[in-house]
Amino acid sequence: MKTALCTLALIVPLPALAQSAGNQSSVNIYGVLDAGVVAERGCGTACAKTKVSSGVASGSRLGVSGKEQLGGDTVAVYTLEAGLGADTGQSEEGRLFGRQAFVGLQSGWGAITLGRQYNLQYEALIDVADPFRGGMAGAATNLAGYTTRRYDNTVKYATPQLHGWSASAIYSFGESPYSTRFNRAYGATIGYEKGPFTLRVAHQRKNNLSDATGVVPAVDYSSRNTLVAANVNLGRATVYAAYGVNRGLGSSPWDASNPYGALVAPTPSSKSHDMLAGVAVPVGAATFMVSYIHKNDRTLANQDADQLAAGVTYALSKRTSLYAAYAKIKNENGAGYTVGNATDRGRGNSGINLGLHHSF
Repeated sequence: MKTALCTLALIVPLPALAQSAGNQSSVNIYGVLDAGVVAERGCGTACAKTKVSSGVASGSRLGVSGKEQLGGDTVAVYTLEAGLGADTGQSEEGRLFGRQAFVGLQSGWGAITLGRQYNLQYEALIDVADPFRGGMAGAATNLAGYTTRRYDNTVKYATPQLHGWSASAIYSFGESPYSTRFNRAYGATIGYEKGPFTLRVAHQRKNNLSDATGVVPAVDYSSRNTLVAANVNLGRATVYAAYGVNRGLGSSPWDASNPYGALVAPTPSSKSHDMLAGVAVPVGAATFMVSYIHKNDRTLANQDADQLAAGVTYALSKRTSLYAAYAKIKNENGAGYTVGNATDRGRGNSGINLGLHHSF
């Protein structure tokens, strides 16, 4: 974090320099501080029960983004975003700019960016399908299939929106000296957004997550995930729905550390279907959310799981809000899914969150 603060200290004067150069470039420094009390249950002696945690509703972060006009309608864009713990002040993700780090070009033909970027299927899940938007105890990522939120070494192309339609594609280089196949990932989305209706279809493939020496790993955690996500704003409420198909041992959330402390550790599902239904209802400054997710494990183990969640956010201003949420997961036949939030996988089968979110 000392390096990050020194870097930002050098960047702060840039907006003034940009203005003196004729407003051809701009720099934006932004951030989120989110902290809350998290109470976990159903994990025996394997968890802290109650704790103060960072990034419950959304990850705490400090970011720098900007653009430069290059001529015509072509613009150079970039983002550097560091995750941090509002409860401890420590850097997260184990790297300086672990949330995002990319640079690219944007024009009337779309945008192409290179660097560490979000997985398109994960974006479709939280941006379109999840009334909790991937945060608080009700996060859809507790059950719904995805591999990892962000890919390194990624090239991404996004089309402009045309009559409501848009599309994106990514390719992540594995950069293994032994094989171009190891650890690479690729995916695509197509979406439609017009009026109150949003629809997005996403597909991703992620090759084996382990490769350090060229030796074939004992377990192949490759995955394939397909998701159809939609929501419709009815005025008094927004209704959400999604259906996902997952294949491969790395295709669903799974904690190898055995969070429940069971005598027989749960195994990841290699074949499952996800179904999600939810609703968000704004009432004045408050927004109430409810969602239900069913994971249908299609393997012989039949380790199904269901999550029921309810939550509320209350806007104190445009930038500051309070939130509360509760979720419970019912695991079948030894399944090991846990109630987490935006940054924590969680260690119990139920959780309560109370917290404060501020953006700047």
